[in-house]
Amino acid sequence: MAHNHEFDENIITVVDEDGNEHLCQVIHTFDSEKFGKSYVLYTYVGAEEDEEGQIEIFASAFIPDEDGKDGELLPIETEEEWDLVEEVLNNLEEEWESEDEDEE
Repeated sequence: MAHNHEFDENIITVVDEDGNEHLCQVIHTFDSEKFGKSYVLYTYVGAEEDEEGQIEIFASAFIPDEDGKDGELLPIETEEEWDLVEEVLNNLEEEWESEDEDEE
């Protein structure tokens, strides 16, 4: 039984490689001192779960502009950064699973 996780209404517009805009729900943001960047994990609004109940989660590096509101999403290019993102995501998923168990 999958629970819908409540996220803040944090919606961003992401433009894909073809120039199409997608509304995306921000799942989590975090900063890395090591890389001097912020990262954002997001999923497409209205994304369908696959057979296993998984929703595709995307990650980008994020450089906030000076007032900290909008920023530019950048592709993640290094293995080290992907490793960091995967580690954060795994930790989040563990937290979600333990929350789900609490609700049983």
